[in-house]
Amino acid sequence: MRYSSFSLLLLSFALCTTRLDAQSPAADSIGSLLTLHQAVDIAIRNNLVVNQADLQSQTYKVAFDQSWELMLPTLGANAGQGINFGRSLNTTNYTYVTAQTGNGNYNLNAGLTIFAGLQLQNGIKQARYVYDASRLDLRYQKDNITLSVLLAYLSVLSARDQLATIREQENADTVQLSRLENQNREGALLVVSGLTDLRGQVAQDEVNIATAVNNLEAAKVNLFQLMNVPYKRDIDFENSVATANITDYQASPDSIYNSALQTVPNIQSTSLKVMGFQKALAVARGAYFPTLSFNGNVNSYYNSAATALNSNNKIPWGTQFHDNRSEYVGLYLNIPILNGFKVRNNVRNAKINLKNAELTAGNTRLALQQSVELAFQNMIAAYKSYKFYTDQATAYAESFRIQNIRFTEGVITADVYIPSKARSDQAAINLAAAKYAYIFRTKVLDYYQGKLQIP
Repeated sequence: MRYSSFSLLLLSFALCTTRLDAQSPAADSIGSLLTLHQAVDIAIRNNLVVNQADLQSQTYKVAFDQSWELMLPTLGANAGQGINFGRSLNTTNYTYVTAQTGNGNYNLNAGLTIFAGLQLQNGIKQARYVYDASRLDLRYQKDNITLSVLLAYLSVLSARDQLATIREQENADTVQLSRLENQNREGALLVVSGLTDLRGQVAQDEVNIATAVNNLEAAKVNLFQLMNVPYKRDIDFENSVATANITDYQASPDSIYNSALQTVPNIQSTSLKVMGFQKALAVARGAYFPTLSFNGNVNSYYNSAATALNSNNKIPWGTQFHDNRSEYVGLYLNIPILNGFKVRNNVRNAKINLKNAELTAGNTRLALQQSVELAFQNMIAAYKSYKFYTDQATAYAESFRIQNIRFTEGVITADVYIPSKARSDQAAINLAAAKYAYIFRTKVLDYYQGKLQIP
C-alpha cells in the first residue's frame, strides 16, 4: 500500500521538530484513553528544549532582579583581630613596646551611587526587555511542541481511520470470496479464475491491513516520542477533532500575517531584544559620564597594650572601642578621562550588537511572512485535494456499488470487479488522509492568528 500524503506530511514536519532521547516515567499517569489536550500537556512538561528555555528564562529573571538591587545602598562590615610578637606601636600614647600584644580593627561602611550616567536605570530596562523576551521564547517553544503533538495526534487518528477503512474493504472482499467458494462447491461457478483472482485480492487486503497496522503503531510511537514517555501499546485515542462539515478557510494571507505580527511569540521576542540592545547601548554610553557616589563609614580599633595616661592600668576593650571610634561621610566623584578607549570600544560593540539584533528582527519578520504564505498555499492545496478526493471517493464508490451488484449477479467477472473495487478503496484511503491533512493546515493558520484551540 502506498504511503498516504498525510504520512509524508508528518515525516517532513517531524524532521524539523526537536525530539528527546531520554525517557520519562510520566507514562504511568496516562490512562486507557489519551486525549489531545493530555498529550500536549505531557509533551510540554517533558520536552528538553522547553525545559531549557524555562531555565534560561529563570536565569534572566535573576538578572532582572539583580539590576534593581544594584540601585540599593551597599552596606558592609569587617573586623580583624590579631596578636603581635616583638616590637609594636602602642596607639594610645604612640610609644613602641616590646611585648606580645593583641589588637583589633573594626569597620562599618556604606555607599550609594547617586549618578552614573543613567547606567543603572538603563540596565534595569535592558534586563526587563531581555527577561520578557525569554518568556516569549519559552512560549514559542511550547507552541512548537504543541503543533508537533497536534500533527502527531492527527496522524494517529488518520492512520486509525485508514485501518478501519481497509478492514471494511477486506470484509467486503471476504463476503464475495465466500459467495464464489460456495458456488464453486455447488458446481455453479462458471469462471474459476474469478475465484483465484478474488483469493489473491483478499490476500492483498491482509497485506494492506498489516501495513496499516504498522503505520498506526509507528504514528503512535512517534506521538509518544514527542511526549517523551515510554510507549503504551494498548491505549485508545479520543475523537476530539471534528472531521465532518469541513469548509473552506475564511482568511487571506495578508490578514493572517498582520495577526501573526501581533501574536507569534518569536516576532515579539525579537522586537524586545532590539529594545534590550538599545538600552545596552545607552548603558555603554553612560560610562562616558562622571560617577557621583555617597560614602560613609564608622571604624574603631583596640590594642591590648593601651594604658591610661599617667597610669599603668590597661584600658578595657569596650572603652577603647568607644573612645577610638570615628565616623566619616563624603561624596566621591570619578571623572573618566582616559581608560584605554575601553568605553568607546564598548559603545562600538553595543552598536554592532544592536545592528545584528535589528537584522535578526527584520529577517524573522520576513521569514514569518514567507511561512504564512507557504502555510496558506499548503492549506489551499490541502483543501483542493480534500475536495478532489471527496468527489473521487463518491464517484468511485457509486461505480463500485454498481459493479458489485453486477458481479454478485454474475454479469461481470472478477477482472472487472477487482480494479473497480481497488479504485474505490484507494480513493477512500486517500480521503481519510486528506481530511486530516487539511485540518492540520488550518490549525497552523489558526496558530498564526492566535486562535489555536486544543480540544
